[in-house]
Amino acid sequence: MSAASDPAPRSASLGRALRETLAPSARAFRHLPALARLSWRASRPLTVASVGLRLARALIPVASLYLAKLILDAVVALRAAPPASADWLADPHVLRIGLLVAAEFGLAILSDGLTRATTYADTVLADRTGNAVTLRLMDHAAALDLAQFEDSAVQDRLERARRQVTWRANLVAQMLGRAQDLVTVLSLAAGVVAFAPSLVVLLVAALVPAFLNELHFNRHGYRLAFTRTAERREADYLRYLGAGVESAKEVKLFRLSGHLTDRFRLLSERIVAENAALAARRGLWGGLFAALGTCAYYLAYVLILWRTMTGALSIGDLTFLSGAFLRLRGLVEGLLLGVSQISGQAQYLDDLFGFFTIAPAMPVPARPVPVPRPLASGFVFEDVGFRYPDRPGWALRHLDLTLRAGEVVALVGENGAGKTTLVKLLTRLYDPTEGRILLDGTDLRAYAPEDLRARIGVIFQDFLRLDLSAGENIAAGRIEAADDAPRIAAAAGKSLADAVIARLPGGYDQRLGRRFEDGVDLSGGEWQKIAIARAYMRDAEVLILDEPTAALDARSEYEVFRRFRDLAQGRTALLISHRFSTVRMADRIVVIEGGRVRETGTHVALLAAGGRYAELFALQAEGYR
Repeated sequence: MSAASDPAPRSASLGRALRETLAPSARAFRHLPALARLSWRASRPLTVASVGLRLARALIPVASLYLAKLILDAVVALRAAPPASADWLADPHVLRIGLLVAAEFGLAILSDGLTRATTYADTVLADRTGNAVTLRLMDHAAALDLAQFEDSAVQDRLERARRQVTWRANLVAQMLGRAQDLVTVLSLAAGVVAFAPSLVVLLVAALVPAFLNELHFNRHGYRLAFTRTAERREADYLRYLGAGVESAKEVKLFRLSGHLTDRFRLLSERIVAENAALAARRGLWGGLFAALGTCAYYLAYVLILWRTMTGALSIGDLTFLSGAFLRLRGLVEGLLLGVSQISGQAQYLDDLFGFFTIAPAMPVPARPVPVPRPLASGFVFEDVGFRYPDRPGWALRHLDLTLRAGEVVALVGENGAGKTTLVKLLTRLYDPTEGRILLDGTDLRAYAPEDLRARIGVIFQDFLRLDLSAGENIAAGRIEAADDAPRIAAAAGKSLADAVIARLPGGYDQRLGRRFEDGVDLSGGEWQKIAIARAYMRDAEVLILDEPTAALDARSEYEVFRRFRDLAQGRTALLISHRFSTVRMADRIVVIEGGRVRETGTHVALLAAGGRYAELFALQAEGYR
């Protein structure tokens, strides 16, 4: 016998194809218990109510069909032996029919009420589950390291997880709905089996191939969505650039709209084309298997009619069986389709719960050392080197630096010299690749990162502009003191933001930004004063200003730094600025070049040395002549 005609290879191939179809779907269900637990924690009463309501609804179809059977049989019996006109209302058949119709009416009213109650419970439960998942996603994202956030692979995983939060929140209701269908199917199947067991076998044999077909295309749909995550993120980014407030000026000035729309069109059309091809194949095969199910129903219907005509079944039995088989066909088909859809959606839950498995990479000590208060000696960088994972070369290398407690130090250097990286290491947003950083003689890694950062007030050049009230923007520096109005006002006064807020219609309650209708936008310099107030709001022992005054004019910047110098008395302070007229008021100036310290000293000493600082100072001074 040839290999082509040997049934063994064919059966092995079929078994392999079946395993390839079922295995991913089976694995997808592993996250459903976790989702159910989230739903349970979100609202136990609603979860119990939804389960109870659906259980009651599940038994109504078989009860309704059985009542219809009894009514028809009673009507047939009445027609066979009609009562005398005088005894019509007293006839037991008439009384029985009346009671059965009343019961059927009550069942219809009950069914409608249960349906509406279930819809309410499912809607509120889905909202609460979605909120619970969102909160967990936000908490987990907040626990990750900055380096992980800047990793494009992690960004892809976060994007996929974020999309599933709202899209999959109603999956619990779908699971309960399919469980309800299963109970209904079992109750109807029990009734059908009592009359004609072979009909159930015929039904299942016709519908299982359609179920396997759905599983197959669900798996391919998920693979397609997974592989184009980066393209989808790029499409979202292009949509943001083409229709965003922040990018509107440059898009108009540089006439970028056409370029952005063309690029979005090419990207989106490729995605649409892939989806359309998959949908076409799915629709073709799904239609063929649906026709198979229709043939099975009508074959069963013919068998029921034949048995009724031969007297094996009554008219009521015919009604019950035909109605039950019709409902069974729809329910089993819907159940298999629903299970395949849940399987398809459950695969996407892997994106959500897979994100939750990402653990912070930065080590946290099991028994952290308390952060000293007040600082005794300060920070010491010992042969520190750092390189970003996705960039060539070193941002810092062989850097030795001391920041003494109570000292105001200015960092200067050209762009890319490593100044901001140094600040990120100081605040332990990153750990050094080489060397170590000491605080009062103890390695920074011995302190709990949250405790360390709570003692540092830092404002970066690309500070966060919150579309919240002015008071909340300032309170972000110490959010637990958001209700402390005097403290917020004091921080605003120190940063000169009080004059900005005094001009706002709503004062400290005025929403800032352009995202919402009631928002008032600020100039770059006004935003920076608000941001600097956050550092003062924290009242930390270490203050860091990393180019926060770039949008201020020279006079305003000088005034901000003068106040900063006065308010930094008794604190360790670090300021970064390109304007040499302001950094000269620091106790010590450190020149960073090529990722290491090139010079250090006072303004006068560095000018006298005639080195790099003196060169940069002369170049800037020349620009003002």
